[in-house]
Parts: sequence; structure tokens; C-alpha cells
Amino acid sequence: MHPVFVVLLSAWLLGGCTSSPSDPSGIWINQAAIDAATEGGNLREALLAYGPNLEWQIDSQRRLASVSNGFELGEGQLQGTDAGHFRVDFYGDYQEYLDLEAAELVQVASANWPEQRFVQPTEAVAAGAPPGSSFEQALYRAYLGGTWTILQGVGEGGLVRFKPDGQLQGLPGAERYALCLAGDCAAMGGESDSLWLQLGEQGNVWLFERDGEQLRIFAARNTAQVDEMPNYRKGPQRWLLERD
Repeated sequence: MHPVFVVLLSAWLLGGCTSSPSDPSGIWINQAAIDAATEGGNLREALLAYGPNLEWQIDSQRRLASVSNGFELGEGQLQGTDAGHFRVDFYGDYQEYLDLEAAELVQVASANWPEQRFVQPTEAVAAGAPPGSSFEQALYRAYLGGTWTILQGVGEGGLVRFKPDGQLQGLPGAERYALCLAGDCAAMGGESDSLWLQLGEQGNVWLFERDGEQLRIFAARNTAQVDEMPNYRKGPQRWLLERD
């Protein structure tokens, strides 16, 4: 399976997404990044503008906290400083500070990152889903949800549905998909957004543009040498989809 599908390997059993005003336990997602992405333009730029962190998972009973940026997972020890204020200690003497403000978890601005705000998701993912899955599924639901019609390309006139869990219906030659949010796939795509389309055990990288309710999918042309990391540029457009 392609690394896009296996970006975060460790998982927690989800203990629910609710917390009391003084307890940060649960899952928190970067809804502002999702909202920015759905407005259109470059997906990764929108995520970075309100990130780079996309999801926190906190278990105050076990004093554990993890944070995902869509590619990497950081795991640390949760320390309470005073009511509603917390410190997360990571390996290598590195800390992040979190505050609870009403219904939001706030990652305090630091020398490394700007302030980032998180809310608890309205829909739960399956138990045992990898960290980052709640953000990913909320993004997929908002960014690609609904029914799309193939205006141009193989299967013209057909209906396509991108499911929040990565299942894909109606696009010829693909039954799974994943959007590139960060990491190696982002570096390989350059300034273009990329996604992975998979059928069975076989899949390929594609580049895409989403402009309002239209989605253009392009073949990915690798311009790198055989001994270099892939460097993808847009090839021919293969599909033009429009959301109803």
C-alpha cells in the first residue's frame, strides 16, 4: 500500500470526544484549516495557513497527548499547570502549551508556531482509527463530500462519490483515494496538490485542482531522474468533475 495511506501507524482506542471545561481529554481538530480549504485554492496552502498541526488527541487520565500534522505524529506527556492550562512535554526537551477556552482547545503561539485553535469533531471515527483520522475524515467530508458528475474523461456522465473514510465510488479505475496533506508527497508534488488513487493493491499519484464546485484531475508526470526523489508536474487532464 502507498505511504499516503500509512502515514500514521500507531492508534488509540477512542474514548469519546467529550470533555468537561477543565479536562482536555478527547479528540480536537483544526476546523479553521478545513474551512479555509473548502473556500478553494491550493489545499496545502490553506492547511498551512491555519496549521501546521491538524489534530490533537489527549488522554488526561494517562497524561498522554499526541499531535498530528497529517504526516508525522508527535507523542508527549501532559502536565497540568493550573485550571484550563496545560503543558505537553515531548522528547528532546521540547514543549507545547495548551489552553481550554470555552469549547476550544488553543495551542499557544510559540517561537515555532502561531496560535492554533481546535474544536471537537461532530462525528466520531471507528474505534482504533489512527491518530489524525478525525481531521482527515472531517476534511474529506467538507472538501469532497456530495455527488460529483464526470463532465469530461473516462466515464463521462457518471456520478462520483468520495467517502470520508477514503472509499471512492464511480471513478473508473479507482476504489480508494487519499489527499496529500503534508510530508514527502507534498514535496514530490511541488506547488500542485496531489492525491493517490488506488484499485486493489495498485495505485498512482495524480495532481488536482479544485475551483469552487469543479475538480480537475491531471496525470502526474515525473520529471526526476531515476535515482532522484520523484518530482511530479501536471500532465494531461484526465477528468473534470462538477459537484451537484
